[in-house]
Amino acid sequence: MRLTRPKPDPVVLDLFAESGRNVRRTAGLLQDLMADYPESNGVGREILACEHDGDRIAHDILHRVAQRPARRAVPDPADVHALACALDDIVDDAEEAADQLRRYAVEAPMEPAQEIAGVLVLAADEVATALVGLHDGIDTARNLVEIHRLENEADRIVREAVASLFAGGIDPMVVIRWKDIFESLEAAVDACETAANVLEGIAIKRGR
Repeated sequence: MRLTRPKPDPVVLDLFAESGRNVRRTAGLLQDLMADYPESNGVGREILACEHDGDRIAHDILHRVAQRPARRAVPDPADVHALACALDDIVDDAEEAADQLRRYAVEAPMEPAQEIAGVLVLAADEVATALVGLHDGIDTARNLVEIHRLENEADRIVREAVASLFAGGIDPMVVIRWKDIFESLEAAVDACETAANVLEGIAIKRGR
């Protein structure tokens, strides 16, 4: 007797699509904040609201998975957990970078930070598109390759930016603060790549 392959849970896929929209919105807001800081009134609060939304969505995803029999769950519960956490990390790290601007009393953003925020917007858009593809059964290989390329680009910008901080004779406290901000921005892009890696694994399992 031929066994019927279990179908993906549409509720989980809808929640992942919602998470992708939240990731995209957060990245866009962070780019706006970096472009206009400190004049971008209220954007920091909007990013914080996105962070709260991300926590809620991740909780809803994990709660949904916990209610379904693991042997029938599609995608695999471990993949769902890893993907939900990676998406949550993107938003958390972006919010951390935004909050660091406030905590460190930054007077104006540095150009490399604006560049990394721009890379994050592109990576977040690819993540969100891939999540819709996961829902609709669309081949997302191109999106995932682009995310990996963007992560490498963010790494390059961060390395050069940190090197310039130490070479520029800047106040050591300013160096420490901006190094923290660069690393938070880089972590957000890294989390996009983590999400891409999980999505690649899901795609491979689907093709079996």
